[in-house]
Parts: sequence; C-alpha cells; structure tokens
Amino acid sequence: MVGPAGLREEMRDMQTASSGKAGDRRSAYFSQERIVLAIAVVMFVLFGLTLPGFLAPGNLLSLVQSVSILGILAIGMALTIIGRGIDLAIISTMAMSVAWVIFMLGGGTPVWQAVLLGYLFVVCIGLVIGFLVAYAEIPAIFATLAMTTAIYGFTRVAFVDVDLLFIPQSASWTREFGAGYVFGIPIPVIAFAIVALLAHLFLRHTKPGVFIRAMGDNPLKARIAGIPTRPMMLLQYVISASIAFFAGLVLATLVGTMNTRVVNSTMVYDVILVVVLGGIVLSGGRGGIFNVIVGTLLIGIFLNGMTIMNVSYSIQNLIKGVILLVAIIIDTVLNPRDEQTSQQGDI
Repeated sequence: MVGPAGLREEMRDMQTASSGKAGDRRSAYFSQERIVLAIAVVMFVLFGLTLPGFLAPGNLLSLVQSVSILGILAIGMALTIIGRGIDLAIISTMAMSVAWVIFMLGGGTPVWQAVLLGYLFVVCIGLVIGFLVAYAEIPAIFATLAMTTAIYGFTRVAFVDVDLLFIPQSASWTREFGAGYVFGIPIPVIAFAIVALLAHLFLRHTKPGVFIRAMGDNPLKARIAGIPTRPMMLLQYVISASIAFFAGLVLATLVGTMNTRVVNSTMVYDVILVVVLGGIVLSGGRGGIFNVIVGTLLIGIFLNGMTIMNVSYSIQNLIKGVILLVAIIIDTVLNPRDEQTSQQGDI
C-alpha cells in the first residue's frame, strides 16, 4: 500500500520520466509538426496557383469553416487517443444528439432546454462508453464501434424518426452562433481556437489532464502511482462526447440543418486522419493540441483542393484510405504498441 508521501514520490518519478522521454523525442515531434505544417503551406500555395477559384473569398470561407468543425472533432478524438483509447462513436454522438436538439426545437421546446437535454444525452453516452471500456474492459475500438450503431438506432427509435432536420424559424436566431462573425473572424474558427486553448490547458495544467496523459503513457505504472485510471477513462469519454456535441451545434447553426446520415459517412476517418498525420501517437501518452491544429490544416486544404478538382468521392476515399493506412503503419513501426511499449516510463 503506497502512502501519501510514496504516492507523491511516484508521481514525481513518473512526471520526470515522461519529461525525459519528451526531451528525447522533442526534436522528432517538432520536426514532424514542422513537416506537416510545411506541406500544408506548400499545398495551399500550389492549389492557389493552379486551381481556379481556390483563393476566392467564398471558397476560403468555406475552407476555414469546414476545417474548424473537423478540428474541433479531432481535438476530442486526440484526447481519447492520448489516454490510450479511441472514440469511433464521436460522429454518431455529434449527429444524433444535435438532431434531437433540432427536433425538440421544432416541437416548441425552448432553446436552452433543448440544448441542456441534448448535453445530458451526450454525457450519458460518454459514461456508457467509458463504463464499457474502463469497467467491462471491452477494447475501446470495439466498444465505440458498437456504440456508433447503438446511438444511431436508439435515437432514431426513441427521439428522431427522420434523416434531415432543419432549424425552425422560431430558432433561426441561433444561426448567428455558427454563421456569424466576431471582428471579421468566422465564429467556427473562434470556436475551434477556444476548444484548442481549453484542451491545451486541460492537458498541461490540470491534474486530470496530467493523469490522462500518464495513464496513456503507462496504465500499469499510473495505477501503481495511485492515479484513478478507471474514473479517468470515464472522464475522457465524457469530454470527447461533450466536444462532439459542441462541434455539432456549431455545424448545425452554420448550415441550418443536421443530416443524421453523416453517421454512415467517412467523416470519422477524416478525424482519425487529422490526428494521426498531426503526430498524435496511437499507443497513447504523447502528442498535443498543436499536432491536431497542423493536421487539421493539412487535411482541410487537401480535401478542399480535391473537391475543386472534381475528384470523385470514391477516389477521395481511396486516397484518404491509403494515406491513413500508411500513417498507421509508420506510427506502428515507430511506436509499437506491445509489452515493451507498455513499460514506458518505468525506472
């Protein structure tokens, strides 16, 4: 049984070990971020010079807005991966919770009440997923994959019986939340920046954030050090679901609608692609919010350019699939998720 003094010493040892690993890999991570950012800049310049309409104000506005939604979702995904998990249900959580909110608005429910009920719904989703992963010990990839279908099916049966929902005229003023501007900056961009800042502060300067990072780096040592790993798993999935709900609100108020068929789209793979290319290590414990930002810029520019070039949706999916597969292979080679990896941070 580790006493309070011993627990504090264990925590200091873990943080020291983690700092040492960070120092050893800092140049590699920094180089990766710089490379990804440089590729994004080169791609932006290249598309600007070769693609008609790429630099048009309307297209750039669409680019930054779509990038912002993707980035907010990627932050939620990154937090779970840093904690050695994954959330494949993030798109289903976003779409179905916000669809229910819009459905309630259409029935005359006040905005604040509809949003509150929607948020309580996503908290329940996060708790269920966290329970399945932390206490039932179902691998996160299978638990969240199953929950994707369960969330969609439950919401369609219990709350929403249509695919496409429009924000009613009685709540049309909410469009200012997603489609408005502050000092000329689109609100989705501001929302992305706020979520990124809060997530960075959470990971770096709060005890639960440090616990989640330590848990992702080495679950066994984190448990020995006295970190409540199971409650932290619950927390990270609640946070991911909350971020998904916020992203859905921004998206719905931006376009005025929510299409529940997005659950069956490849959007979740775009989110994972952002996270992996940005440099978040799939074995957990490493990476930060800046990785998400540079990955978001790269994928956003890439997808926008492919759309302008009229590349078919199937070919876009093929290209994204190949890129994601290569990125995962590289990550697996550089950061193997095996018994040796699980001993990272041990003295």
